[in-house]
Amino acid sequence: MPEARLAVIGGSGLYEIDGLQNIQEVNIKTPFGEPSDVIVVGKLGNVNVAFLPRHGRGHRILPTEIPVKANIWALKSLGVEYVISVSAVGSLKEEVRPLDIVIPDQIVDRTKSRVTTFFGEGVVVHCTFSDPYCPALSQIIYDIARSSSLVPGVHNGGTYIAMEGPLFSTRAESNLYRSWGASIIGMTAIPEAKLAREAELCYSTIACVTDYDCWHDVHESVTIDMVIQNLMRTVGAAKEIIKQTCTHLPEQRTCSCATALKDAIITSEEKIPPRKKEELALLIGKYIG
Repeated sequence: MPEARLAVIGGSGLYEIDGLQNIQEVNIKTPFGEPSDVIVVGKLGNVNVAFLPRHGRGHRILPTEIPVKANIWALKSLGVEYVISVSAVGSLKEEVRPLDIVIPDQIVDRTKSRVTTFFGEGVVVHCTFSDPYCPALSQIIYDIARSSSLVPGVHNGGTYIAMEGPLFSTRAESNLYRSWGASIIGMTAIPEAKLAREAELCYSTIACVTDYDCWHDVHESVTIDMVIQNLMRTVGAAKEIIKQTCTHLPEQRTCSCATALKDAIITSEEKIPPRKKEELALLIGKYIG
């Protein structure tokens, strides 16, 4: 099986990575079913990169239906250490304009029906999640985006409201989230960020702003046509940022993401069911004999 150090999870409008060389398509079966689609692995510069379309080719999977556990597990099994998520989002702030890019640093989970952990069934794990995005990877991405002049505006930090979907917000919801000081809203950060943390992956998001959600008095309410048209104008910038990020990854990870499970496994080793030890060996094997 090929290996990759960096993975890109493409959202709406991003279904491939330009410039990949020595491409292989990989079908991976996981304990949690099949990923959203075939994973494409290739070399971008000197870095092996895995690409996975979050919604599947042809955009056929609803946000709530995305097999996120299978996606993250599959990437982990390829040796991935870094994950860049590309997502279309709505803006909740006047100064965060359509066609801008936000590198968020916080999340508020407003989802309702999604499984957000690999664990349970005899294994209790409580990971630290105070900083849901990897600060080291996010800083690299921001610095590249800021210096490249590829987009009108780049915002370092901001709170991402993760909503359930698939409908967009009501006006009341949009204004509520604005009162909380949130910057952007989308449907896919959860459970991706939580599962990436449990898998000890460095996870960051390039959030491509497509609209002003529905709170803005001047701009029209969000439509899917608006989202796609604006996203197509920023997806090229996202691809270039990803390409440049490959050349700036550190040789070794020193952030806490890499050891997120070290002190997080609460269940005594002798009490963990043997079946779960075997099933979750990819995640906990280095901590549990």
